[in-house]
Amino acid sequence: MPPESAQDGAGLALLVNGEALRSSAATLYELLAARGLDPRSGGFACAVNGGFVPRAQWAGRCLAQGDCIDIVAPVVGG
Repeated sequence: MPPESAQDGAGLALLVNGEALRSSAATLYELLAARGLDPRSGGFACAVNGGFVPRAQWAGRCLAQGDCIDIVAPVVGG
């Protein structure tokens, strides 16, 4: 499923990693899956409106109009 864009008329208006988009995802887990990320794979963390959301809460973390979601991956190196 391709990522949803800000031009799509349905769904919630969200800001994901600085990109405005609309999504019909009801939860953080659904949003990640719709964006082609495997929420079960690990390797990244999420915050909603500046607050860290533990992985165990992704499926139950409901999204709301205007939410700001940050999806970050750790960077290794010196």
